[in-house]
Amino acid sequence: MNSLAARAFLLRATEPPAPAVDAFVAAHGPVDAVERIQAGAVPRSVLHEIRDLKPRIDEDLAEVEAGHYRLLTPEDPDWPHGALRGLTEQGLGAPLALWVRGSASLAASTRSAVSVVGSRAASEYGEHVATVLGTDLAEADVTVLTSGAYGVDGAACRGALLGSVPPIAVLACGVDIAYPQGHASLLESVAHSGMLISEYPPGTEPSRARFTARGRLLAALGVATVVVEAGRRSGVLPIARTAAAMGRRVYGVPGPITSATSAGVIDLLCTGVATPIAATEHIISQEGIR
Repeated sequence: MNSLAARAFLLRATEPPAPAVDAFVAAHGPVDAVERIQAGAVPRSVLHEIRDLKPRIDEDLAEVEAGHYRLLTPEDPDWPHGALRGLTEQGLGAPLALWVRGSASLAASTRSAVSVVGSRAASEYGEHVATVLGTDLAEADVTVLTSGAYGVDGAACRGALLGSVPPIAVLACGVDIAYPQGHASLLESVAHSGMLISEYPPGTEPSRARFTARGRLLAALGVATVVVEAGRRSGVLPIARTAAAMGRRVYGVPGPITSATSAGVIDLLCTGVATPIAATEHIISQEGIR
């Protein structure tokens, strides 16, 4: 077994995030770690994160061999070590590998990437702002990172596709699955010009837990995070707080105090987690992107 096969095994054997497995692999290397896992010669914390000791990876490796998808690993020069290091430092578990659909360079793309996230049930104002941000950032040679979901994220994706730098969509399912189905065409466009990435092997369906796990990647891969709209209980808020915990700047788009879709953003602004922005140029100048 080589390191690529070992990483494919680990993605099938675990349900991300798996911080104990991440630390164990970092200490022993992927091949030795897999051999120890198969033998049961690992700490209980590692075994607790293993859900399948005999995952089938032949089809996964065949997909890579056929060139349908890439399996990007920390041993690859295109791995974004700097961006993902914060996840390990925060005990959140860096991805053991990433499935990629698209030919762009992840390491190069994330050196000046900004995550644009927000409510699925966005207002007309929120979708407009997200579209403008997506286009303006892409025109400034910034990679836009989103989930590709309905609402703010999808609008930011569409906006970025109008610019000069294609976006990246981070999925909570396999890169072969169009989710949400209503964004199948949008995700296809992202895969064609930018890339789709996921911790989950091909064929993996989305779930609530996977949406939550995906959020930490959006927080880590961007040099900054912009929250366009979010309610007080929005799943976007943990993304903002994770980004802030890793020392990344978080920006919030001010909205009406009477709007439920702005309530979560206003909380981030009032508690100092986020900085208000009035234009894309504010982000670009603050982050020193150009």
